[in-house]
Formats: sequence, C-alpha cells, structure tokens
Amino acid sequence: MSVYQTRKTPGRTDWFVHDRFGMFIHFGLYSMPARHEWIKTNEFIPEEKYQKYFELFNPDLFDAKAWAKSAKAAGMKYAVLTTKHHEGFCLFDSAYTDYKITNTPFGRDLVREYADAFRAEGLRVGFYYSLIDWHHPDFPIDVLHPRRKDANAEELDKGRDMKKYALYMRNQVKELLTNYGDIDILWFDFSYPSRDSSDIKPWMQYGGCKGKDQWEAEELIKTARSIRPDIIIDNRADIEQDLWTPEQYQPMEWVKHEKTKELVTWEACHTFSGSWGYYRDEQTWKSPKMLIDMLINTVSIGGNFLMNVGPTSRGYFDYRAEKALKVYEDWMKYNSRSIYGCTMADPEFTAPRGTRLTQSADGKRLYIHLIEYPYAFLEMHNMAGKVNYAQFLHDGSEILFSEKTSEHFSEGRTASDDLVVFNIPQIEPHVIDPVIEVFLK
Repeated sequence: MSVYQTRKTPGRTDWFVHDRFGMFIHFGLYSMPARHEWIKTNEFIPEEKYQKYFELFNPDLFDAKAWAKSAKAAGMKYAVLTTKHHEGFCLFDSAYTDYKITNTPFGRDLVREYADAFRAEGLRVGFYYSLIDWHHPDFPIDVLHPRRKDANAEELDKGRDMKKYALYMRNQVKELLTNYGDIDILWFDFSYPSRDSSDIKPWMQYGGCKGKDQWEAEELIKTARSIRPDIIIDNRADIEQDLWTPEQYQPMEWVKHEKTKELVTWEACHTFSGSWGYYRDEQTWKSPKMLIDMLINTVSIGGNFLMNVGPTSRGYFDYRAEKALKVYEDWMKYNSRSIYGCTMADPEFTAPRGTRLTQSADGKRLYIHLIEYPYAFLEMHNMAGKVNYAQFLHDGSEILFSEKTSEHFSEGRTASDDLVVFNIPQIEPHVIDPVIEVFLK
C-alpha cells in the first residue's frame, strides 16, 4: 500500500485520487468574440454591448455525447463544466435569472445534456460555478469588474447588495445539485480577499475585494453538503475544503498544507493554449510532449491533472483541441496503467536524471517514465533484489536488467548503492515518454 497519507477532507476523494485525469470545459458567451474568457472586463465592455452575444448565442453544433466520447477516448475519467463563468451567463435553466441559455436562440439546457452524456459514458460529473458575476445587478463593482473605470462607476454601484447576491448563489447551487443527478465535484472560482491594485477606489464596497465573508462561504458550502455530503469542493471560496488547485504552473513537489505541512489532495489545472475559453487567434498551443510531460509530472508528485478545452461558439472542439486530445488518446491507450491508481513512488526509490516515477497504490508496480531517453543503460540505486521483471508498458516487451550489489563495489560503498541496471534499447520506441513497468518482488 502507498506510504503517503493526505490530510483528511470533508468530501469523498478515494475515487478522485485513483482516476487522476479529468477534462475542464470553459464555455460561455465569450466564445463568440473568441478573445479570452475575461474579455468583458479586459476590454471594459458595457452590458448593452455584451448583450448582443446573448441575443445571438446558438451553439448549433453542440453534441454532448461527442464531448463525452472525446473525453473518454483521451483517458479522462471525470469532467468539470463552467455552469456559470464570471460573465454571469448560465448554461443551465435557472429559475433565478433570465440570463441563461434557455433564453438564447439555442434554447436548450446545456448542463443537463452534458451531465447525462458524460454520466452515460461512465465519467464522473463536476460543475464549475463562478463566485464572481459581472452581470448580476447586486454584485458590487470591485477591482475586477468591467465597470470599475466608468466615470459614473460610484453611482452605478449604489444600492448593490452583496447579501442578495450571496442568496442568489445559494439558490443556484441548490438547483445544480438537485436537478442534475449525482454531482461529484463542485468547483468554485474564485476569492480575492485582498488585492494590490490602483483600481481600488475609496467608494468600493469591501475594499474593492471579495472573500469568504462576502460570499457567505460557510453557508454556501453548508448548502452544498446538505444535498451532496460526499461531494468534492475546492478551496477557492476562501474556506478550506477538499481540494487545492494550483493553476497554470507545475508544482515541483507534493502540495502541502500551508500551516500543518500535511500532504493534501490537489489538482493541477491547465490549458492546451494560453486561455481557458475559445481564443481564435491565440498561438501558444502546447507541444505533444509537453502535454504528456505535464500529466506525468503531476501524478509523479501525488496530484490530479485537469486539462481544459474551450469549445467554439458553435459548440464543437476545434481542430487544435482535437489534435491535443488525440495526443492523450494515443498515449493513454497503452500507458494509462502508470496513471490510474498510481501516486508518487515510495521514498526508497529515487528517480534517475531525466525520469519521473509513479507507483501503483498497492506498491506492487513501479513505473519509470523516460522523459529523456537514456539510450543503452538506466541505473537505479537501492533496487537490487527488489525487481522481479521489467517491460516497456506500451507493448509489453521485456527490458533486461542486471544487479550490482555492494559486494561488487570497492571498500567504503554501502548496500544503499545496490544498483539495478536496465538495458535500454538504443532505438527509441515510437511513443512519447516511454514507460518501463517494473514488477516488484
């Protein structure tokens, strides 16, 4: 069994840390201008101008079953969809707003179709819900709001009541967790209880920022758990729950609790390119090797990996997203055993240069990911007497090895120097980051 123990959480995470790999989906009105999901505030777009996207929104090529099949083929085991992003537009048929997808030309409840389709493919279903809402009339203008630089911003903010907005959020979370079957993840986003910004003005409520007190986060989370006690909830409502979520960077070690230094349950969230929503002209798409490296790196230090897709405004994954998903499909088809049910290798195993290690939770198999292909030999210390058999995972072909124990070393060397030397084929396999599967005694 794995030697690592993580901090206890309110929700149920056993399935989560087994499945390891999920799909994030950012979809909303911002897919129409296709210039970043924060376009409304980045370009200071007023409500009346942004309204045209609402009036014309019609993802006529949306097919929830196709989305689900793409995620499953890529080896993803769960998904998280933006039911409402910061723009305030709801992809579900909420009773508490008219700013919803069923009032657009599309006219259907996309969240219902998503939940049904992904569940039918055997995937776990998660909902992202934005704490921020740039459309709601009671959401106070703050340091991130699109209207923050308007000449009459102070006047526009008068009468806005955060308590009414907090109640609105609780009501919508009730809808999401009641009307769409069993939901496994609730991904809130995000808090900013303090901010160093010249945009903060003296008249702004709460110092131009928002955190757990403004969201009434304790009550919000209590509401969610009263309906789904085992649901996984992230920490972005500014109250510690189940999940730490480092975004757009690769941690170098297992994420730890800031105060207690305990290992925590964590999930790295990343994008194929530089934005979360569909961005037509964005060019910084990750290479196939980088995509695989990031997945391996994350699991090798005990984390989950959530990779984002931003569908086009017509509702499909564009060719670049499809190519990226195919990279995962091709790799996971043969190498998923080194990801599912795996975690950071036991401390006794040290990764040689250019490799990453994962290990099955039962401790019986060690996976050596060849991030840099070694050509000829790969030495691992402190392994003599522990290896029963080794093979390339992608094709099950044997990897020969020899042992060099301390008795073969000069005086002064210790048993900790006991080596296993794997004979690596000089012809690199036609697969990104080949994996050696080691059967331990």
